[in-house]
Amino acid sequence: MAGRDVLACAVTGSGKTAAFLLPILHRLAGRRRGVTRVLVLTPTRELAAQIDDHRRQLARHVGIGGASVYGGVAMGPQEQAFRRGADVLVATPGRLLDHFRFPYARLADLEVLVLDEADRMLDMGFLPDIRRILKQLPAKRQTLFFSATLPPPIVALAREMLRDPVAINVERPSAPATGITQTAYPVPQELKSALLLELLKRPDVRSVLAFTRTKHRANRLADFLARHGVASDRIHGNRSQAQRTQALSRFKDGQVSVLVATDIAARGIDITGLSHVVNFDVPAVPDDYIHRVGRTARMEALGDALSLVSPGEEADFRTIERSLGTRIERVAVPGFDYRQKAAERFEVPLADRIASIRARKANDRARGRANAQRRARPVPLAR
Repeated sequence: MAGRDVLACAVTGSGKTAAFLLPILHRLAGRRRGVTRVLVLTPTRELAAQIDDHRRQLARHVGIGGASVYGGVAMGPQEQAFRRGADVLVATPGRLLDHFRFPYARLADLEVLVLDEADRMLDMGFLPDIRRILKQLPAKRQTLFFSATLPPPIVALAREMLRDPVAINVERPSAPATGITQTAYPVPQELKSALLLELLKRPDVRSVLAFTRTKHRANRLADFLARHGVASDRIHGNRSQAQRTQALSRFKDGQVSVLVATDIAARGIDITGLSHVVNFDVPAVPDDYIHRVGRTARMEALGDALSLVSPGEEADFRTIERSLGTRIERVAVPGFDYRQKAAERFEVPLADRIASIRARKANDRARGRANAQRRARPVPLAR
């Protein structure tokens, strides 16, 4: 409220969005409309839409407008938001730069810049885009950094961008929220899907966000669950924006009980009442683990984080434990046959997938040549 730059760090789910939106809305209340004064940068489309939705809820009695600007949807309505001077713009870096190519996208009156999930933006390679965006903004402004972790690159960027900032560290960033119960389930890689089915039978498992390391594995797991009668959907970078929005909406509404995701959903997405997070694949770095499990036990609620740990993932999981400063209990599921042979192959090996793609392309080329030869044959003249 005093206009100072801010570098804020707090565990995910602790209310960072309201922490910057409420003072901003208070500052804008009663001001002249039709001028964009606030820009919020965020790494993913889902988070941009979520922040803009929170802005609508918080501002419904003060009449402060805004818009979200992200890829995967038409630019026309976003252009109109620039032209009418939406009070608060929430944008992803790539789509914002797309608009900056045109004269209508000028933010000369900007007063506040917010970088939300700043560490994730660096992880996703947005630093060059952020620097390009900064060149288009007024030098005189208030800049707010909000992040769940403060790795050295973020601290260095903060020194570069912030002027005498107030540093706020709500609690130790390298640990999940206190309401999360963490458990590890050692299991052979080929039996992970079968073990997950067994865990889903528990009566306390109401809603599950299951993380995989790749888009391909997310698709395979969602298909596997559907074949076994589990209502599920998936969200990852290869899906269209409409598909991602629909999947998230169906999950929040309870139409599906399991949402399979890559780490695109791990940062900032607010899912109220999520009972369980499952690390179907162990993340490679501790920060990703923290953000994944932070989707549950939000706003001081309780939740469970289950990790399916194959022998090849034990080293990564021990690294996570060292970072957390605690050992996570290993548990075996009573009655589950850990020596059984997998009923079906969960994932097609990469070499086999490449060979299949090459064979399909070769067949397509052969058919194309055959069709071309048929078209090139002379048509016999009628006698």
